[in-house]
Amino acid sequence: MKVNNVLGDLTPREFLRDYWQKKPVLIRQAIPGFKPVLSRDALFALTAREEVESRLITHFGSQWKLSHGPLASLPPTNRKGWTVLVQGVNLHDDGADDLLSQFRFIPDARLDDLMISYATDTGGVGAHLDSYDVFLLQAEGCRRWRIGRQRDHSLIDGVPLKLLRNFAPTTEYLLEPGDMLYLPPQWAHEGVAEGECMTYSIGFRAPTWQELGESYLGFLAEQVDLRGRYQDSQLTPNAHPARLGNDMLKQARQQLGKLGGRAQDVVIFLGEHLSEPKPSVWFTPVERPLSLARFSAAVASKGLRLSRQSRMLYRDKYIFINGESLQAGGADRLILQGLADNRALVAGSANAGSDDLVETLYDWYQQGWIRFL
Repeated sequence: MKVNNVLGDLTPREFLRDYWQKKPVLIRQAIPGFKPVLSRDALFALTAREEVESRLITHFGSQWKLSHGPLASLPPTNRKGWTVLVQGVNLHDDGADDLLSQFRFIPDARLDDLMISYATDTGGVGAHLDSYDVFLLQAEGCRRWRIGRQRDHSLIDGVPLKLLRNFAPTTEYLLEPGDMLYLPPQWAHEGVAEGECMTYSIGFRAPTWQELGESYLGFLAEQVDLRGRYQDSQLTPNAHPARLGNDMLKQARQQLGKLGGRAQDVVIFLGEHLSEPKPSVWFTPVERPLSLARFSAAVASKGLRLSRQSRMLYRDKYIFINGESLQAGGADRLILQGLADNRALVAGSANAGSDDLVETLYDWYQQGWIRFL
């Protein structure tokens, strides 16, 4: 497929070598004589459609407001300070799709979509950061961009947008139709319309490793085929009923270890999974809990027990209760293991525990996981 140059005097090779994911660049007349692929009215019509992702951002007075589409109506075009964003226009218009294809000097695996931003005079979305690369192509009218590389990423509280609290721009550009600004990830920027304008944003996919990891685990879940079921036909009497046994862990590591992960991951997963109450189980939090000091005194004088609904297990330093896990050492570990095995602590048996242990028990008490004897 033939790809036209949309980088002005720069070749794709020069751009990728000198600027891509390195530093911003303003390309004057990247596309000389550029004409919008979509009229204003056609763009507005897209915002009313259910299958189109759109947002309306207003900054009237000093108040920011965000509305998600479909949008039944838009403010009048002669009112200052509002912006409408339409995502994935390339999915709905051939001209937009053709324009996006001109950026295929970047691999398709990275190319995301073409977003069109229409703004009235002074309209914009505020100073912000993007986690992905973006080309900002001016399609109609003028927009003034201020950009900067800053370490302060703190956000303004109480607004529906992720706006930078202390924006400190270092460079300013006025873009006219055909001009294009490239910004690498994490460059702070703010674009403000000077009169009515439309800006095309060509964005790129940059998933986090966390996102990919979660999706990959979902993929593995569909591919895995672990036959059989846990068996313990050689089980012997156990003085510690709440302890995860060696044979169970061995079998689990043999099977679940095929999916990767560390040995302790199997322990933690198994303990949390097997201590998770059934979906029909509910806990009733204490309506008027004692203070921490009075709770501590009551534990010492009365003792406590696990609620009937609570499930508690342990293995070495790991303690599992109701699908959650924690690590404990020393006297705390022995006390919690005793609670798990006996489902109760008699008066005075927790006296050797640390302040952290008391706070943990207090939290369980408030949630209704434990009761006084």
